[in-house]
Amino acid sequence: MVGIPELNAVVTQKDELTPRLMILRVEPDGWELPRFEAGQYVLLGLPPTAERCALSVDEENPPNPDHLLRRAYSIASSSLNGEYMDFYIRLVSTGVLTPRLFALGVRDRLWMSGSPKGVFTLADVPSDRDVVLVATGTGLAPYMSMLGAYLECGGPRRILVLHGAAHSWDLGYRSELEALQHLCSNFTYIPTIDRPEDEPVLWHGRTGRVQQLWQSGAIEEAWGHVPDPGGTDVFLCGVPGMIEDMVAVLTAESFVEHTRTTPGQVHVERF
Repeated sequence: MVGIPELNAVVTQKDELTPRLMILRVEPDGWELPRFEAGQYVLLGLPPTAERCALSVDEENPPNPDHLLRRAYSIASSSLNGEYMDFYIRLVSTGVLTPRLFALGVRDRLWMSGSPKGVFTLADVPSDRDVVLVATGTGLAPYMSMLGAYLECGGPRRILVLHGAAHSWDLGYRSELEALQHLCSNFTYIPTIDRPEDEPVLWHGRTGRVQQLWQSGAIEEAWGHVPDPGGTDVFLCGVPGMIEDMVAVLTAESFVEHTRTTPGQVHVERF
C-alpha cells in the first residue's frame, strides 16, 4: 500500500497488567536500536488493516488505508539497554492505534521509528540536585527509564516518585518500585489512588489525587524537609489537570517552569 512502510520491529513480550493496561516489549528486526536519553519517546505504528482488540469500540470513520497509524510513546526501558524497548500503554477503546496495539501478540510485527526524540530528560539536571517525579497513569513510563539510567542506589541524589491512578491495579510497575524503595535508601515511592471505594480489599495506602500529595507533607515526611527550588527539580507527566494544578502550586512556591528559553526547575510532558 502506498504510504505504508515496512513493519520493521517485532513484539517479543507482552505483559497484560489488566485488560486495559500493558507493557509491550519491542525489538528491531534487521537494524540496531539507536542510543537514546532516558525520558525520550519514539513512534509506534500499524497499518489501518491491523486487527482491533475485543474491548475496542468500532470506528465510525475508518482511517485512510494508505496511511500508517502512528503515535508517540515514551520509552519505559532503561537507556542502558540496547536490545529492546518497553512501552507502558493504556487502552483507549475509541482510539485509533492503542486498540490495534492491544491486539498484537508475541512475534507480531509493527513499525517503530529509529530516531528517539524529546527533551523531557535528566540530562541537564546537575547530579547534586534531588528529583521528584510526578505521574498519573502511564505517565510513569519515562520515569522507569530514568530510574534505570540514573538511580544510584545509596547515592547522594534522592529520587522520589509520586504516582496516581484510579485503582490499585492501575499502579503499573508497583512491585518493582516497592522493591527499589526497599533496596535503595535514597529512593522513595508514594502511590495514591482516587477511587478506594472500588477496591475489593481495603486499601491501606494514600488516597486522593496525586497532586494533593505535594501539599500533604508526604515528601517532607520522607526527606525530612520540604523540597525547594534551590535543591530540587520536579518532573510532571500525565493528564492536563494534574499538570495544571501542580504548575500552579509549584509556581506559588517559587519554582519556575523550564522552557527552551527559560531555565527552570519544573519539567513538563503533557499527554
